[in-house]
Parts: sequence; C-alpha cells; structure tokens
Amino acid sequence: EIIREKILFFTNDEVPHGVGIEIVQFKEPDRYGRACTIEANIYCEKNTHKAILIGKEGAMLKRIGTAARRDIEKYTDGKVNLKLWVKVKSDWRNSPSMLKELGFRNDK
Repeated sequence: EIIREKILFFTNDEVPHGVGIEIVQFKEPDRYGRACTIEANIYCEKNTHKAILIGKEGAMLKRIGTAARRDIEKYTDGKVNLKLWVKVKSDWRNSPSMLKELGFRNDK
C-alpha cells in the first residue's frame, strides 16, 4: 500500500486510481544484517499510464521508489532494497483472478 500511496501522490490526476501492486518477492534481512529485498510489479491499464509512471529516463519511477523505500525503512526500522517494474494489464480491475492475486478479493 505504501508504493500505491506514493504513485497516487506523485502522479496526482495523471494516473487514475487503477494501479495495483503485486509483491513478487520479499526477502528478510539475512543474519549478516543485509537489507531486506522487496520486488514488486506495478500494474496499470494503459501504455500511456505506464509511460507516466516510468517518466522521462525513469525519473518518476525512481522518485516513487525512493519515497516508498524511505517509508518502508521507517516502518521496518531497517534497510530495504526495493525493485519496481511497471506492467500493463488491460482491464485488470474487472478480472476476478487479478483482483484476487493482488489482494483485493478474498474468494475461497
């Protein structure tokens, strides 16, 4: 949710609320105190939204990632290595399987 919050904050009205975050991998810090690693996909519905989320030369994605990483580090009280990818998935908000996969539905 922190990643999604930063997307909505930095993109304002450019990208509608139709973004979903999928945590692909979460690795706890190892016994040597290395940073925890989080890899996440950001799903949007259009290529134009993807372009906005990435920004010129990746500037927007870096801005979103940096802000999200800082908040996650405050929350976890430790270093975080955050890796983000932006993917287009047309009409994902109307797909029961995608909604379930992204944690918006709790079907049994």
